[in-house]
Amino acid sequence: MGTAKTPISCCNIGSQFQIADAPKSPARRAFPCWPLTQMEIGGLDSDGRMFRNADEMWREQVGDGEPQKKSQWYNKGINYWEGVEATVDGVLGGYGHVNAPDIKASEDFLNTILAERFPDAGRGHHLVALVYWFIMRGQYGSIGADCGSGIGRVTKNLLIRYFNEVDLLEPVSHFLESARVNLAPENLMVSDLHKASNFYCVPLQEFTPDAERYDVIWVQWCIGHLADDDFIAFFKRAKVGLKPGGLFVLKENIARTGFVLDKEDKSITRSDSYFKELFNQCGLYIYKMKDQKEFPDELFAVKMYALTTEMPRQGNRPRLKRTTNRPAIIR
Repeated sequence: MGTAKTPISCCNIGSQFQIADAPKSPARRAFPCWPLTQMEIGGLDSDGRMFRNADEMWREQVGDGEPQKKSQWYNKGINYWEGVEATVDGVLGGYGHVNAPDIKASEDFLNTILAERFPDAGRGHHLVALVYWFIMRGQYGSIGADCGSGIGRVTKNLLIRYFNEVDLLEPVSHFLESARVNLAPENLMVSDLHKASNFYCVPLQEFTPDAERYDVIWVQWCIGHLADDDFIAFFKRAKVGLKPGGLFVLKENIARTGFVLDKEDKSITRSDSYFKELFNQCGLYIYKMKDQKEFPDELFAVKMYALTTEMPRQGNRPRLKRTTNRPAIIR
Protein backbone atom coordinates (compact mmCIF):
# COMPACT_ATOMS: atom_id res chain seq x y z
CA MET A 1 0.00 0.00 0.00
CA GLY A 2 1.21 3.51 -0.43
CA THR A 3 -0.75 6.68 -0.79
CA ALA A 4 -0.56 9.52 1.66
CA LYS A 5 -2.68 9.19 4.76
CA THR A 6 -4.48 12.43 5.60
CA PRO A 7 -3.88 13.92 9.03
CA ILE A 8 -7.42 12.88 9.92
CA SER A 9 -9.63 14.32 12.58
CA CYS A 10 -9.71 12.50 15.89
CA CYS A 11 -13.07 14.00 16.92
CA ASN A 12 -15.15 11.09 15.62
CA ILE A 13 -13.22 8.37 17.39
CA GLY A 14 -14.98 8.48 20.74
CA SER A 15 -14.36 10.86 23.58
CA GLN A 16 -13.15 8.51 26.30
CA PHE A 17 -12.66 4.84 27.05
CA GLN A 18 -10.75 2.60 29.37
CA ILE A 19 -8.44 0.17 27.55
CA ALA A 20 -8.90 -3.43 28.67
CA ASP A 21 -6.03 -5.42 30.10
CA ALA A 22 -3.95 -7.26 27.52
CA PRO A 23 -3.99 -11.07 27.62
CA LYS A 24 -0.94 -12.51 29.31
CA SER A 25 1.84 -13.89 27.11
CA PRO A 26 4.23 -16.52 28.56
CA ALA A 27 6.81 -13.79 29.17
CA ARG A 28 4.17 -11.58 30.79
CA ARG A 29 3.07 -14.41 33.08
CA ALA A 30 6.69 -15.10 34.05
CA PHE A 31 7.53 -11.42 34.63
CA PRO A 32 4.26 -9.69 35.58
CA CYS A 33 6.05 -6.55 36.80
CA TRP A 34 7.45 -5.69 33.36
CA PRO A 35 5.83 -2.53 31.94
CA LEU A 36 3.44 -3.13 29.07
CA THR A 37 4.73 -2.37 25.58
CA GLN A 38 2.64 -0.25 23.23
CA MET A 39 1.78 -3.37 21.21
CA GLU A 40 0.32 -4.90 24.37
CA ILE A 41 -1.70 -1.78 25.17
CA GLY A 42 -5.18 -1.61 23.72
CA GLY A 43 -6.55 0.62 21.01
CA LEU A 44 -9.80 1.33 19.22
CA ASP A 45 -11.30 1.70 15.78
CA SER A 46 -13.06 4.65 14.17
CA ASP A 47 -16.41 3.39 15.51
CA GLY A 48 -15.11 3.43 19.07
CA ARG A 49 -14.77 -0.35 19.41
CA MET A 50 -11.95 -1.35 21.75
CA PHE A 51 -9.22 -3.92 21.12
CA ARG A 52 -7.22 -5.46 23.96
CA ASN A 53 -3.95 -5.12 22.02
CA ALA A 54 -2.51 -4.72 18.53
CA ASP A 55 -2.25 -8.47 17.96
CA GLU A 56 -5.98 -8.88 18.45
CA MET A 57 -6.68 -6.10 15.94
CA TRP A 58 -4.23 -7.40 13.32
CA ARG A 59 -5.52 -10.98 13.59
CA GLU A 60 -9.00 -9.71 12.86
CA GLN A 61 -7.98 -7.38 10.04
CA VAL A 62 -5.29 -9.32 8.15
CA GLY A 63 -5.48 -12.80 9.67
CA ASP A 64 -2.68 -14.95 10.99
CA GLY A 65 -0.68 -16.11 7.99
CA GLU A 66 -3.67 -15.69 5.65
CA PRO A 67 -2.46 -14.06 2.39
CA GLN A 68 -5.97 -13.68 0.98
CA LYS A 69 -7.21 -11.76 4.02
CA LYS A 70 -4.16 -9.49 4.00
CA SER A 71 -4.66 -8.82 0.26
CA GLN A 72 -8.23 -7.76 1.03
CA TRP A 73 -6.92 -5.26 3.60
CA TYR A 74 -4.60 -3.65 1.04
CA ASN A 75 -7.10 -3.77 -1.82
CA LYS A 76 -9.74 -2.00 0.27
CA GLY A 77 -7.25 0.75 1.06
CA ILE A 78 -6.38 1.23 -2.62
CA ASN A 79 -10.07 1.22 -3.55
CA TYR A 80 -10.75 3.96 -1.02
CA TRP A 81 -8.09 6.27 -2.44
CA GLU A 82 -9.08 5.54 -6.03
CA GLY A 83 -12.30 7.40 -5.20
CA VAL A 84 -10.46 10.55 -4.06
CA GLU A 85 -9.88 13.39 -6.52
CA ALA A 86 -6.27 14.12 -7.50
CA THR A 87 -6.08 17.63 -6.03
CA VAL A 88 -4.25 19.12 -3.04
CA ASP A 89 -7.54 19.43 -1.15
CA GLY A 90 -8.47 15.89 -2.12
CA VAL A 91 -5.24 14.28 -1.00
CA LEU A 92 -5.26 16.35 2.18
CA GLY A 93 -8.72 15.11 3.11
CA GLY A 94 -10.35 18.52 2.74
CA TYR A 95 -7.61 20.21 4.76
CA GLY A 96 -5.78 21.86 1.86
CA HIS A 97 -4.94 24.81 4.08
CA VAL A 98 -2.43 22.70 6.05
CA ASN A 99 -0.23 22.42 2.96
CA ALA A 100 1.79 25.56 3.80
CA PRO A 101 2.59 24.72 7.45
CA ASP A 102 3.30 21.11 6.47
CA ILE A 103 5.85 22.13 3.83
CA LYS A 104 7.42 24.77 6.08
CA ALA A 105 7.96 22.36 8.98
CA SER A 106 9.28 19.66 6.65
CA GLU A 107 11.70 22.10 5.02
CA ASP A 108 13.05 23.27 8.38
CA PHE A 109 13.54 19.65 9.42
CA LEU A 110 15.20 18.73 6.11
CA ASN A 111 17.56 21.72 6.23
CA THR A 112 18.74 20.75 9.71
CA ILE A 113 19.41 17.18 8.62
CA LEU A 114 21.22 18.13 5.42
CA ALA A 115 23.40 20.65 7.24
CA GLU A 116 24.48 18.01 9.76
CA ARG A 117 24.73 14.93 7.55
CA PHE A 118 26.20 16.18 4.25
CA PRO A 119 29.34 18.21 3.54
CA ASP A 120 28.42 21.83 2.77
CA ALA A 121 24.79 20.83 3.38
CA GLY A 122 24.94 18.80 0.17
CA ARG A 123 25.84 21.65 -2.16
CA GLY A 124 27.93 20.49 -5.07
CA HIS A 125 26.84 16.88 -4.59
CA HIS A 126 24.35 14.98 -6.74
CA LEU A 127 21.58 14.19 -4.25
CA VAL A 128 18.82 11.69 -4.93
CA ALA A 129 15.57 11.16 -3.00
CA LEU A 130 12.76 8.60 -3.06
CA VAL A 131 9.34 9.85 -1.99
CA TYR A 132 6.48 7.75 -0.72
CA TRP A 133 3.66 10.13 0.21
CA PHE A 134 0.03 9.13 0.53
CA ILE A 135 -2.93 11.41 1.10
CA MET A 136 -2.93 13.61 4.16
CA ARG A 137 -4.30 12.21 6.49
CA GLY A 138 16.74 18.77 -3.96
CA GLN A 139 19.16 22.01 -4.28
CA TYR A 140 21.76 19.69 -2.85
CA GLY A 141 22.74 17.64 -5.89
CA SER A 142 21.41 14.47 -4.33
CA ILE A 143 18.82 11.84 -5.13
CA GLY A 144 15.68 11.45 -3.07
CA ALA A 145 12.72 9.11 -2.99
CA ASP A 146 9.10 10.14 -2.37
CA CYS A 147 7.18 7.09 -1.13
CA GLY A 148 3.38 7.18 -1.29
CA SER A 149 3.90 10.30 -3.33
CA GLY A 150 0.26 11.04 -4.14
CA ILE A 151 0.06 13.84 -6.71
CA GLY A 152 3.65 14.97 -6.13
CA ARG A 153 2.75 17.68 -3.61
CA VAL A 154 5.77 17.20 -1.34
CA THR A 155 8.12 16.69 -4.28
CA LYS A 156 7.02 19.83 -6.13
CA ASN A 157 6.79 22.12 -3.10
CA LEU A 158 9.91 20.89 -1.33
CA LEU A 159 12.11 18.01 -2.42
CA ILE A 160 12.66 18.97 -6.06
CA ARG A 161 14.34 22.18 -4.86
CA TYR A 162 16.88 20.26 -2.75
CA PHE A 163 17.49 17.07 -4.70
CA ASN A 164 18.80 16.68 -8.24
CA GLU A 165 16.65 13.60 -8.74
CA VAL A 166 13.46 12.52 -7.04
CA ASP A 167 11.79 9.16 -7.62
CA LEU A 168 8.12 8.80 -6.70
CA LEU A 169 6.33 5.69 -5.46
CA GLU A 170 2.52 5.67 -5.48
CA PRO A 171 0.09 2.74 -5.93
CA VAL A 172 -2.97 4.80 -6.98
CA SER A 173 -2.61 5.24 -10.74
CA HIS A 174 -4.57 8.49 -11.20
CA PHE A 175 -2.54 10.15 -8.44
CA LEU A 176 0.68 9.10 -10.14
CA GLU A 177 -0.50 10.38 -13.52
CA SER A 178 -1.36 13.72 -11.90
CA ALA A 179 2.13 13.77 -10.36
CA ARG A 180 3.67 13.25 -13.83
CA VAL A 181 1.85 16.34 -15.07
CA ASN A 182 2.59 18.44 -11.99
CA LEU A 183 6.29 17.55 -12.13
CA ALA A 184 6.80 17.94 -15.87
CA PRO A 185 9.76 20.30 -16.55
CA GLU A 186 7.49 23.01 -17.95
CA ASN A 187 5.54 23.07 -14.68
CA LEU A 188 8.56 23.39 -12.39
CA MET A 189 10.43 26.52 -11.33
CA VAL A 190 13.81 24.82 -10.87
CA SER A 191 16.92 24.46 -12.99
CA ASP A 192 17.44 21.61 -15.44
CA LEU A 193 19.70 20.01 -12.83
CA HIS A 194 16.62 19.08 -10.78
CA LYS A 195 14.01 16.63 -12.02
CA ALA A 196 11.52 13.92 -11.15
CA SER A 197 13.20 10.86 -12.63
CA ASN A 198 11.09 7.76 -12.03
CA PHE A 199 7.43 7.17 -11.29
CA TYR A 200 6.69 3.76 -9.75
CA CYS A 201 3.06 2.57 -9.54
CA VAL A 202 3.86 -0.04 -6.90
CA PRO A 203 2.49 -0.67 -3.38
CA LEU A 204 4.91 0.09 -0.58
CA GLN A 205 4.83 -3.47 0.73
CA GLU A 206 6.02 -4.77 -2.67
CA PHE A 207 8.74 -2.21 -3.46
CA THR A 208 12.47 -2.85 -3.28
CA PRO A 209 14.76 0.09 -4.23
CA ASP A 210 17.94 -0.12 -6.28
CA ALA A 211 21.01 -0.57 -4.10
CA GLU A 212 22.66 2.61 -2.77
CA ARG A 213 20.67 4.98 -4.97
CA TYR A 214 19.17 7.36 -2.41
CA ASP A 215 20.47 9.97 -0.01
CA VAL A 216 17.01 10.31 1.55
CA ILE A 217 13.91 8.10 1.46
CA TRP A 218 10.94 10.26 2.43
CA VAL A 219 7.84 8.41 3.74
CA GLN A 220 4.86 10.59 4.63
CA TRP A 221 1.29 9.76 5.65
CA CYS A 222 1.30 6.29 4.17
CA ILE A 223 3.03 3.85 6.52
CA GLY A 224 -0.20 3.48 8.51
CA HIS A 225 -1.53 1.35 5.67
CA LEU A 226 1.07 -1.33 6.34
CA ALA A 227 0.55 -4.14 8.81
CA ASP A 228 3.34 -4.36 11.39
CA ASP A 229 5.12 -7.25 9.68
CA ASP A 230 5.08 -5.45 6.32
CA PHE A 231 6.23 -2.23 8.01
CA ILE A 232 9.30 -4.04 9.33
CA ALA A 233 9.90 -5.90 6.05
CA PHE A 234 9.68 -2.65 4.03
CA PHE A 235 12.31 -0.79 6.04
CA LYS A 236 14.62 -3.80 6.08
CA ARG A 237 14.40 -4.00 2.27
CA ALA A 238 14.64 -0.25 1.80
CA LYS A 239 17.87 0.00 3.77
CA VAL A 240 19.75 -1.36 0.76
CA GLY A 241 18.54 1.64 -1.24
CA LEU A 242 20.35 4.15 0.98
CA LYS A 243 23.76 5.49 0.09
CA PRO A 244 26.37 5.43 2.88
CA GLY A 245 25.25 8.13 5.31
CA GLY A 246 21.74 8.19 3.85
CA LEU A 247 18.61 8.19 5.98
CA PHE A 248 14.84 7.82 6.12
CA VAL A 249 12.45 10.63 6.97
CA LEU A 250 9.11 9.39 8.29
CA LYS A 251 6.30 11.90 8.87
CA GLU A 252 3.12 10.49 10.37
CA ASN A 253 0.01 11.01 12.46
CA ILE A 254 0.48 10.05 16.10
CA ALA A 255 -2.08 8.51 18.46
CA ARG A 256 -1.92 9.56 22.11
CA THR A 257 -1.51 5.94 23.21
CA GLY A 258 -1.81 2.51 21.66
CA PHE A 259 -3.38 2.81 18.21
CA VAL A 260 -6.48 3.90 16.29
CA LEU A 261 -7.79 1.82 13.38
CA ASP A 262 -9.51 3.68 10.52
CA LYS A 263 -12.03 1.16 9.17
CA GLU A 264 -12.87 3.24 6.10
CA ASP A 265 -9.45 3.51 4.43
CA LYS A 266 -7.84 0.53 6.20
CA SER A 267 -5.03 2.26 8.05
CA ILE A 268 -3.73 2.46 11.61
CA THR A 269 -2.52 5.52 13.52
CA ARG A 270 0.20 4.41 15.94
CA SER A 271 1.48 6.10 19.08
CA ASP A 272 5.02 7.45 19.32
CA SER A 273 6.00 4.53 21.58
CA TYR A 274 4.46 2.04 19.14
CA PHE A 275 6.58 3.52 16.33
CA LYS A 276 9.71 3.30 18.45
CA GLU A 277 9.13 -0.38 19.11
CA LEU A 278 8.81 -0.98 15.36
CA PHE A 279 11.93 1.09 14.61
CA ASN A 280 13.84 -1.13 17.01
CA GLN A 281 12.61 -4.25 15.21
CA CYS A 282 13.66 -2.69 11.89
CA GLY A 283 17.18 -2.06 13.17
CA LEU A 284 16.74 1.71 12.79
CA TYR A 285 17.90 4.53 15.08
CA ILE A 286 16.27 7.90 15.65
CA TYR A 287 18.71 10.59 14.54
CA LYS A 288 16.29 13.49 15.08
CA MET A 289 12.59 13.97 15.66
CA LYS A 290 10.33 16.99 15.70
CA ASP A 291 6.63 17.76 16.21
CA GLN A 292 4.59 19.41 13.47
CA LYS A 293 3.20 22.78 14.55
CA GLU A 294 0.34 24.99 13.35
CA PHE A 295 -2.13 22.24 12.47
CA PRO A 296 -5.81 22.45 13.48
CA ASP A 297 -6.52 21.13 16.96
CA GLU A 298 -9.05 18.58 15.69
CA LEU A 299 -6.37 16.68 13.77
CA PHE A 300 -4.07 14.03 15.13
CA ALA A 301 -0.67 15.21 16.26
CA VAL A 302 2.00 14.76 13.57
CA LYS A 303 5.66 13.92 14.18
CA MET A 304 8.75 13.79 11.94
CA TYR A 305 11.48 11.20 12.47
CA ALA A 306 14.91 11.09 10.81
CA LEU A 307 16.03 7.45 10.95
CA THR A 308 19.48 6.01 10.33
CA THR A 309 20.84 2.50 10.01
CA GLU A 310 23.72 3.26 12.36
CA MET A 311 23.58 4.40 15.97
CA PRO A 312 23.88 8.22 16.14
CA ARG A 313 26.77 9.72 18.02
CA GLN A 314 25.91 10.68 21.58
CA GLY A 315 25.51 14.37 20.76
CA ASN A 316 22.89 13.67 18.09
CA ARG A 317 20.68 11.33 20.07
CA PRO A 318 17.25 12.79 20.89
CA ARG A 319 16.48 13.18 24.55
CA LEU A 320 13.68 10.78 25.44
CA LYS A 321 11.42 11.10 28.44
CA ARG A 322 11.47 8.13 30.77
CA THR A 323 7.93 6.79 30.79
CA THR A 324 6.21 3.64 31.97
CA ASN A 325 3.65 2.26 29.54
CA ARG A 326 0.41 1.16 31.15
CA PRO A 327 -3.27 0.90 30.15
CA ALA A 328 -4.63 4.42 30.09
CA ILE A 329 -7.55 6.54 29.11
CA ILE A 330 -7.64 8.17 25.65
CA ARG A 331 -9.39 11.49 25.70
